[in-house]
Amino acid sequence: MIRLRLFRRRPKPPIDARAFDLLCLTVAVVLGTHAAHLPLWLTAALAATLGTRWWQRRRHGGRAPALLKLPLVALLSGAVVFHYGSLFGREPGAALAVGLLVLKLLETETGRDARVGAAFACFALMTALLFDQGMVTTALVALGLLPALATLRALEPAHPAASLPREMLPALALLGASLPLALMAFVLVPRLSSPLWGAPGASAARTGLGEDMSPGDFTDLLTDDRPAMRVSFEGALPPPAQRYFRAFVMWNYDGRRWSRPSAFGTAATIEHGTALVRYTISLEASGQRALPALDVPLDAPDQATINADHEVSSSHPVNETLIYSLRSAPVYRLQADLDERDRRRGLRLPAGFNPRAQALASRWRAQFGGDDAAIVRAALNLFHDGGFNYTLAPAPLGRDAVDDFLFSTHEGFCEHYASAFTVLMRAAGIPARVVTGYQGGYWNELGHYLLVRQSDAHAWSEVWLPGQGWRRVDPTAAVRPERVSRGAAATMNAGADWSPNEWWLGMRNRWDVVNRWWNQGVIGFDALRQHGMLTPFGQSETDPGMLGLLLAVGGSLFAALGLAWAMWKRPAADPARAAMQRLERRLAAAGVARRPSEGPQHYFSRAARALPTHRVELDQLMRTYLALRYAYDEPPADLLKNFRRAARDFRPRRVVK
Repeated sequence: MIRLRLFRRRPKPPIDARAFDLLCLTVAVVLGTHAAHLPLWLTAALAATLGTRWWQRRRHGGRAPALLKLPLVALLSGAVVFHYGSLFGREPGAALAVGLLVLKLLETETGRDARVGAAFACFALMTALLFDQGMVTTALVALGLLPALATLRALEPAHPAASLPREMLPALALLGASLPLALMAFVLVPRLSSPLWGAPGASAARTGLGEDMSPGDFTDLLTDDRPAMRVSFEGALPPPAQRYFRAFVMWNYDGRRWSRPSAFGTAATIEHGTALVRYTISLEASGQRALPALDVPLDAPDQATINADHEVSSSHPVNETLIYSLRSAPVYRLQADLDERDRRRGLRLPAGFNPRAQALASRWRAQFGGDDAAIVRAALNLFHDGGFNYTLAPAPLGRDAVDDFLFSTHEGFCEHYASAFTVLMRAAGIPARVVTGYQGGYWNELGHYLLVRQSDAHAWSEVWLPGQGWRRVDPTAAVRPERVSRGAAATMNAGADWSPNEWWLGMRNRWDVVNRWWNQGVIGFDALRQHGMLTPFGQSETDPGMLGLLLAVGGSLFAALGLAWAMWKRPAADPARAAMQRLERRLAAAGVARRPSEGPQHYFSRAARALPTHRVELDQLMRTYLALRYAYDEPPADLLKNFRRAARDFRPRRVVK
């Protein structure tokens, strides 16, 4: 009868407190990296869960209760579906991944669990690049790998405890050693024509400018200092009064909101001189088709069109950085003859709105007769002398928004002034429309380009005057002239000799030249640029076969350099090996010689059987030597000292046969 013996697997020992602390730090870094695009309530809940688990293991040890994990996973999935409407997609997928990573800590107790958690943390950390590939985010993601690498090192057998900075130094060295290989892979691994995850969603990156506008819509936009576009000029930089970038022209007004027409009128003829401005725009992703252009553009770039209102539109939504070149006429006469259809559109007002504004415009018409230019000046004088205040936190407006603004609140920003001015002009019988885009910008002397931020978004008016055509009128400049001469940042700090916000924005404007280099050299390195990167060396096109060959050659070169360095490097003195050789000589003299290719553990075990009186001493020597040889990168000085002393004092008796 054959008996089958059943062996119970011994439980794995729990990881020590230092390894668990490093894993918690790794998860905290991942959560912090994703916090910018996670809901605030989810970030707070996951942070609380992480902190509670860390405290629970510190105080009581062991895993969290098993009955708690499944309800928390279900609660997390339900919360993601409730907020995003689905579990699939970039935003819900990232939220679910980060949440599951935090919940993984509830069951992390052994080395295997910790290694799985560290590996998954690296994956979750990389998903932050799906939302932002800027230089700062990329650097944070790279540095976020340090605690994960330190966690894996802390899980090595008999790893010595060290301070947190010393734990990070070897991980930093590994990260630095990987940079050459990462750079080679970045340049030579064949690029896809589109990302694996598809085009960015509608909310991935938007300028805030839209095809309609209502007073108050720009509030968030005017406080957003992210770059909108960078403009390089072939000649001299246009003066501030000419730095208007046209995006949308709005004719329709319903008493509250301005919007673009569904159909355009007669093509606008333009007369201009020979002093044209030639420039190139690097437009950040906006998710829209509008291509801002210096007022007034004469033509459209490739894969774009220009309509009757001189709006330039791309054939596809701008979901990644787009570079295009244009010509504009800073001095022009636009549509000198206005047909009846466009005149009616430029005078249309909804019935029953803003009676006080219409009465004021009627008085101006009666006072100045047919002098349209005088009516325009009267409206600008009203804004200049009427006690109006430029602010990003205006009082709310009622149904008759223009009346409330003109005769009650007297405060607002560019949208309020452009809307009210255009309504006054129409009520006075002058065709007018609203234009939105950008105005101003910061001239980066180092990079020789104009940096236009989202906060430079602006709204102004165009009025049609006989013999002059459509003329740009900026009523905001009548209230705050520095909005045009010095830019949006100076407008908010008017009256102050110095402002911390203005100083900080100035530093960011100067630093933007580095961001521009990153966008052009790293983010802009697409499949097209990769195929032409060998053009300066006489290779017209770099196909995937050539890239693969270069990658193989480069990889082989790195391997050869590493092998040469390892072979050339002179081995340092090994005191543990010297003490072991002393032990081998003494055991050989006692009749237990080490056989060729015999491992130390087998050799010590055979010596213990041959010398039973020294079994305990030999077992201790074996454990110490194995720890010195295999458990540490650099053995502890105390352990090495003890082994050398024990090897020196060991005096075995000869084997009696």
